[in-house]
Amino acid sequence: MQRLQVQGVHHITLIGADRQTSIDFWQGVLGMPFVFEQPNLDNPGEGHLYFDPGDGRLITVFTDEGRKPAHGRTPAPPGAVHHLAFNVSRATFAQAEERLKARGIAHSGPKDRGFMDSLYFREPLGMLIELACYRFEPPTGVTHAEVLAEAHRDGVARGDAAIAEVHLANAIETLTHRDRPGQDGA
Repeated sequence: MQRLQVQGVHHITLIGADRQTSIDFWQGVLGMPFVFEQPNLDNPGEGHLYFDPGDGRLITVFTDEGRKPAHGRTPAPPGAVHHLAFNVSRATFAQAEERLKARGIAHSGPKDRGFMDSLYFREPLGMLIELACYRFEPPTGVTHAEVLAEAHRDGVARGDAAIAEVHLANAIETLTHRDRPGQDGA
């Protein structure tokens, strides 16, 4: 049976609060350019805002002037979205705590995830947002996912439960030399 092969995320649509709260958060806090808006074509009583998260794809937000911020946790039944993670540079990650504090936004503080650093906070309706910063750059022509897959193989071979920096270093070396036969690293 043939697959329906996906080629990346096209967009993610979220249920937002009112228009201004949504713009203030997605553009004002996270710096996503506000691309355009139109009515929600399935519910013309709602607005539909489009933002660029930095890779040219889209985060879209349905808005309703009757929905106001509610800073509690969003419901988490099976099948619900747990959180959205956005990639940030090391420089931005280093400033995240200070910048969130200046806006009065509570956060988790930095979390060590082995191959990346993370920081968590909530958007105006309670959804968990993660700022994620890789601890490595992949070799030219190699994706982050390829490095992580190779690092995982190295970790499993060593009997380790999670990816650590040693696995990343070994993966980058393996992938750097994979397509360059005759290089022995000497």
